[in-house]
Amino acid sequence: MVKLDIISDPICPWCYIGKTQLDKALAEIPDHPFTIEWHPFQLNPDMPADGMDRREYLETKFGGKDGVLKSYGPVVDHAQKAGAELHLDKIEKTPNTLDAHRMIHWAGIEGKQTAMVSALFQAYFVDGKDISDIDTLVDIAQTLEMDADATRRLLTSDSDRTDISDRDKHSRKMGVQSVPTFIIANQHAVPGAQPADMWIKVIEEIKEQLDAQ
Repeated sequence: MVKLDIISDPICPWCYIGKTQLDKALAEIPDHPFTIEWHPFQLNPDMPADGMDRREYLETKFGGKDGVLKSYGPVVDHAQKAGAELHLDKIEKTPNTLDAHRMIHWAGIEGKQTAMVSALFQAYFVDGKDISDIDTLVDIAQTLEMDADATRRLLTSDSDRTDISDRDKHSRKMGVQSVPTFIIANQHAVPGAQPADMWIKVIEEIKEQLDAQ
């Protein structure tokens, strides 16, 4: 098997689109060689714990309404082409994602990491939910058959907060400046939401190399 490390943030639309494209390729080649692990990267590490009004956040970041439209136009276009369902109008808050990243980490311990990433993308980009809200996160955990009471206890503690922040900082020190970033076999970094055809080609080349060995 070949390790595929994915550095992403659950509120990053390009990460959502990138995962949608990767999923298409993996479905096309179900005997792919990848073992996937997700790693934390906060687009807004200094975001208040309670988050911010989404419109205020975006207009501040992109310099007003026109800047937002210009920046998000390509996102909407690429999401449609990728078949990634996107309801940006439902999103009222831009959350702090530290707790969401903790959820991804804990799900990984139970072998449900990718399922948790998918559930968080669904909750945020499709359902417009606040994925920093503890009740929302506990509900998501329950859908994946994770223990609700244990999840709530962990979320109300400081468990793994420092670890997630340190891993985020480590990625930045490695040179990761944007997400998604895919790292193949600890050697090749592939930035951005790549099309499914690219992943299919990569998978086929890796399989050929493994067969040759």
